[in-house]
This record gives sequence, structure tokens and C-alpha cells, in this order.
Amino acid sequence: MRVLILSCNTGEGHNAAGLAIKEQLELQGHEAVMLDMMSFGGKHTSALVGGGYVKTVTLMPWAFGMIYRAGELVRKIRFKSPVYHANARLAKPLKRYLEKEHFDVLVTPHLYPAETFTYMKKKGWLPQKTVAIATDYTCIPFWEETDCDYYVIPHEDLVEEFASYGIPREKLLPLGIPVRRQFVRPMSRDGVRDHLQLPKDRKIFLVMSGSMGFGKIHLFARELEQGNKNGEQIVIICGNNKRRERTLRFQFHGNPNVRVVGYTRHVAEYMAASDVIFTKPGGLSSTEAAVTGIPIIHTTPIPGCEEKNLEFFCFRGMSVAAGTRARQIEEGRRLMQQDGARERMRQAQKENMHPQAAEEIVRLLERNC
Repeated sequence: MRVLILSCNTGEGHNAAGLAIKEQLELQGHEAVMLDMMSFGGKHTSALVGGGYVKTVTLMPWAFGMIYRAGELVRKIRFKSPVYHANARLAKPLKRYLEKEHFDVLVTPHLYPAETFTYMKKKGWLPQKTVAIATDYTCIPFWEETDCDYYVIPHEDLVEEFASYGIPREKLLPLGIPVRRQFVRPMSRDGVRDHLQLPKDRKIFLVMSGSMGFGKIHLFARELEQGNKNGEQIVIICGNNKRRERTLRFQFHGNPNVRVVGYTRHVAEYMAASDVIFTKPGGLSSTEAAVTGIPIIHTTPIPGCEEKNLEFFCFRGMSVAAGTRARQIEEGRRLMQQDGARERMRQAQKENMHPQAAEEIVRLLERNC
């Protein structure tokens, strides 16, 4: 089986879900090609779309919130949205690519390629089956105007919401959000701490600053560190944000209680080694944390779908949240001190997560080729 996975560089969550599918396909002997959908729009399209999105989210989250809410209003209109028409322009170059390269099935963890698939399907240009994967715990605007063969959604409790927007129930499969195998495999906490050279006899706070920001991370980290009275260790993962990494390294230079980490392939290990994580409520990052089984403090969401993710997790006891930096840190300390509360949260995560989502999705693809 040969599978094309089309994503988009608007945040790392979509790409991470696509890579999880690619990894599982290759593990089971299939061939998978993963591409950025915007690469079909010309040399600079991907940078413009991805860069514009990230800048809006990090510098003007309120503007992103307004755009998201505008989308919720536009979705009530019976006509196709501007998002659909913009992505329809990528149909011809994708068609030419598919005529040269044979694929048995097309998969996307992003709305934009699903819009392109829909246009191509109407034109009779797309004989392959198409599978869309939702990476947020809500039906974001415009999924309902797409026409894929299947929609993999994060949880069975979301079937009603997706169906209420007009997506046929028989196409909705609550298989979960796929995560890479490193987040699924069990790890010894002591063994992981040895590997990462972290202390075994201290509690560890993990702070995920994320690819698209964490508010005023330098203030958050300083307040968290200053309140540590029992020798707690803090690990801050900055990802690809070099500027944030440099700022934090300068801020905590010489402080043995704070480790600042840049880009790393060991996120799952850091999660397994830690006692509590502070992270914004991205759909993919929250799923990775919950699958790993680390108690979560959700920080301030980016307006829009992250608010829905936070609500979904908190309502089911998989995380706690607070509206201010001081309250978030307070909740983190409370959770750190209460073994029973942490264990109850881990149990809630176990009851609601689908750690084998990638395997289930590959089985779906195998059945429908």
C-alpha cells in the first residue's frame, strides 16, 4: 500500500499527527510520502501561509480568536467559505502530481487538504479514498463543507457535535488522535531520569513552551522557580524557538534547578521523567501528554479551538486549568503535593485516550485500499 499524507505548517500538531501515521505505515511494511499541501502553491506559499499563521497566533492571539469566531458565523451560511475557494486553487497542481505518482489512499491531518480533496472529488479528479484526521477536540469551522470518505475524530463523545454540523455519522470514526510510538511505549521513570541526567530524588515540573508561544514564559518560569521550596527541578522545552531558548538560558544561567532545552527528540522521555506538566491546550500536545500519563496543568489557551480542548480535558478530569499565571502555578503546586490527585488524573487520561490510534488508522487504510 502506498499512502500520501498531506499536512500544512500551521503549528506542529498537524505535522506530528501525520508523522505518527507515516511511522506506523512504514513499521507495517507500507510506503508513505508526507508533503506540505502548500508546496503545491509555489515556492513561497508554504512560508507565507505557515509563517502568517504562526505570527498571528503568537503576536496577536486576539486576532486569531476573532478570525475563528468569524469562521463559526460563516459556517452557518450555505455557500462554500473563502477557505474552500482558496484551497481549491491547489487542485490542479495536486492532480498533476497524482497523475505522475501512484497512491492507493490519501490522508490529511489538516482541514486545508480536505478542502482541496473535496473540490477534486466534485470534478471527478480523485479516484482514491480520502481520510481526514481531526487534531482538536471539537469540530472546527469548515470541516462540514468537506467531503472525505472517513473522518477520524479524537473521542466518541464528539460524534454528536460533528454530526450536528452535517458530517454523515457513518463517516465518523472515533479512533483518537495518532501519536508517535515513543509516547505510547512504557518507560521506567528512574531509567529515563538516568538517561536524561535528571535527579531521581526530586519532583520535576515540565514546562512546554510550544512552537507557538506560552504567553510571557520568562515571567512564568521565574515565578515558578522562586516559589520552589522543596528543591523541585524545572525543565523548560523551547522547541524550535531559538530566541526564547537564548533568553531563558541567559535568565537561568548558573541555576542548577532549571534546565532549558531547545529542540529535542526526547520529549516523550522528558514527559515520562516528570511529575507535572504545564502546557497550553493544543490538541496534539495535550494528547501526547495524556497518553504518556503525566498530570497536566493547562495554561492560557489561544482563543478558538484550544479553548474547546481545555474544556474537553478539564471536564473529564484529564487536566486542570486557571485563568492567571499565579493560579496556574498554584494549581501545579497543589497537584505536585497530592499523590492521590495525580493518580486520579492519570486514570481519567487512561479512560479517555486512544494510545493505539495510529495502528487503528492504518488498519482502516488497509481495509479501504
